[in-house]
Amino acid sequence: MRGRQSEASLSRRELVRAALVTGSAFAIPSVVPASAMGRGGAVAPSERIVLGAIGIGPRGRDVLRSMLAEQDVQFVAICDVRADRRESVKAMADARYGNKDCAMVRDLRELLARPDLDAVLIATGDRWHAPASILAAKAGKDVYSEKPCALTIGLCQAVAATFRRYGRVFQAGTQRRSVPNFQAAVRLARSGKLGRLHTLHASIYHLSITREWLPAQPEPPRDVIDWDLWLGPAPWRPYNRAYVDGGWRGHYDFDAGGRLLDWGAHTVDLCQWANNSDETAPIEYEADGGTVYARYASGVKLVLRPGGWIPGLGTCPVRFEGDEGWVETGDNGLIEVHPKSLRAELEDARRVAGTDPADHGRNFLDCVKTGSQPACSAEIMRRGHVACHAAALAWQLGRKLRFDPKTETFLEDEEANRLRHRAMREPWRV
Repeated sequence: MRGRQSEASLSRRELVRAALVTGSAFAIPSVVPASAMGRGGAVAPSERIVLGAIGIGPRGRDVLRSMLAEQDVQFVAICDVRADRRESVKAMADARYGNKDCAMVRDLRELLARPDLDAVLIATGDRWHAPASILAAKAGKDVYSEKPCALTIGLCQAVAATFRRYGRVFQAGTQRRSVPNFQAAVRLARSGKLGRLHTLHASIYHLSITREWLPAQPEPPRDVIDWDLWLGPAPWRPYNRAYVDGGWRGHYDFDAGGRLLDWGAHTVDLCQWANNSDETAPIEYEADGGTVYARYASGVKLVLRPGGWIPGLGTCPVRFEGDEGWVETGDNGLIEVHPKSLRAELEDARRVAGTDPADHGRNFLDCVKTGSQPACSAEIMRRGHVACHAAALAWQLGRKLRFDPKTETFLEDEEANRLRHRAMREPWRV
């Protein structure tokens, strides 16, 4: 129940959510008009989703722009530790609505204290995704979080547990689950038309990690860049503008898995889905240079390596191989199959860039209204991200790791188990 609504004034959204939870359908029409769900028509004020955002850089702007286009979204506030980004997002929102109403705040705690917010878009750097998501859920907000959604296995578990406990909606920003060509490839893999699956290929970014600090520079005024809040739960280190401008990637304190999760969060997630493995993870991981080889209990292999296999399919390609054929696709929307006869199994679908967040965002917004689970819920995110983190640890430690997906612990490897968690700087806790 939203804080701004009394029990006597249940909105249509809350009735739909209640019906899904209780299994009843009293007072709910069997057909819900498309306009009520957001696209293609007027939306009653009671049905609008009041949205805020935390940490909006280039990727966040893409996602936010797609959500602003939805008729049932009312964007009201931007939180960012950078004044230039606060002002940029405010200008974008004010232009959309033709007013000056978008609020700007620097501290996410101030944003999350707003009782009118239904949901937040979180698009900070990796270090903030999980803590911000957990704080949002505890504040009664639904969350769309960019990936990687957590820096560690432990934080993946904490996010899933928090959203399970508070009953909020969580959508991981692995938008390729909602892109037609990737969906078609997964359907083909799950249909059995490839025969028994034996190998899944997930492209990853070139692995790199450093613990070296950049030289200290004078800190800007807090209202310009709040360095303490930018660091958040990460260990303290001297300010350097390069971190703030995106140079944090590949630095251990800020980065999830040596950049493995930059693409792996997407591609391993798709492999999990194709393999009907959303409730488990591989049991063995071993790195060889920049490639990580994993194996599921069923014997299916998962290969994570930089690049694709067939030129021209775009970034973030995945490939699913079975005894009777294979399918491969990437971000440009094209699909290749073998044998060619399998093409008849692919439905013609609109061609959408793999980076396009529109359908994934719409799925999230619909779930905010109904309370149903989105395409990549906290539990699905947790399993896929855990597999990525396990693969990254095998690469970092330089040895084979055995893993128990039920307990999400490494077998007979104390060091690997310690690395499932990282300390958080005070006062940030989960």
